[in-house]
Amino acid sequence: MLPRLKCPVIALEEHYWDKELAAQFVGGEGVRDPDMLKRLHDLGEVRIKEMDEAGIDMQVLSHGAPSAQKLSGPDAVDLTRRVNDRLHAVVTGNPKRFAAFAALPTSDPKAAADELERTTKLGFKGAMIHGLANEVFLDDKRFWPIYERAQALDIPIYLHPSVPLPVVMDAYYKDYAKDFPMVVRAAWGYTVETATQAIRLVLSGVFDAYPRLKIVLGHLGETLPFLVWRIDQALALHLDEITTKVTAALIETVTIARTTPAHGGSGSSSPGGSTPSWARGLSRTVCGLVVAGARFVHSRHLAETDDHPLAFVFILPRLKVA
Repeated sequence: MLPRLKCPVIALEEHYWDKELAAQFVGGEGVRDPDMLKRLHDLGEVRIKEMDEAGIDMQVLSHGAPSAQKLSGPDAVDLTRRVNDRLHAVVTGNPKRFAAFAALPTSDPKAAADELERTTKLGFKGAMIHGLANEVFLDDKRFWPIYERAQALDIPIYLHPSVPLPVVMDAYYKDYAKDFPMVVRAAWGYTVETATQAIRLVLSGVFDAYPRLKIVLGHLGETLPFLVWRIDQALALHLDEITTKVTAALIETVTIARTTPAHGGSGSSSPGGSTPSWARGLSRTVCGLVVAGARFVHSRHLAETDDHPLAFVFILPRLKVA
């Protein structure tokens, strides 16, 4: 067992699988190692034991990929509602150890917005979407009702990576995917897919339409924090066509989450600022979610004190661009 820290540790990207929803998955996305599958289905004794061994006080649970954004049938809304209700029952049964991000039936954006509001009233901390929604990028205006509602509720949408489009996998990775299957996932595919989603959101104008929208990018932003200067510089010729620069949008609205497996680690935060309202409802305040005035990612190791809980999160500080 790892040494106990002097502050609560809250892990934000902690997946599980609902058996009814997972039964809808086909192909490679529906296959997991048997031992991993056992853990994905467990929300009780095994998970709590391993959390204790890793020194994790609370998990914010979310359904693993591909989740509800791949649903398209007439039962998508009702099925997602049942999934969220079961997760809510788990959280209410152990609120000191679990919180939750909701799944959303993105095939019906209006219903997805309503489900986001319903689950927020139940105490969920936001929602998670994995990759494209039925092969459609999330900047598409059909999904903007979800962002409008998220802004009104003051809660975040967590964009988690998923595998690229089949045509992209075929063109970019087919020569190596058989021998190195993770190349389309965490090794590289996730980075390209999620960073592309984020840039497309900026260029779409969604952050101009909803300036208080909160988006979370997992996996330390899939390299974007290290590339935003170059992206902005290259797009400078087109600046008149977009109100919000990529850097400004990321700094204004996007939380960069450092995700780690459930076996301990260090968290970081930006000094100063205050905890966003969506995080205040956690049983322990997530002090890692703070806002500062620096221009770029300015992070430091969070002091391990009783009044400074530890969360595996980076947040880009705020910057107003004329």
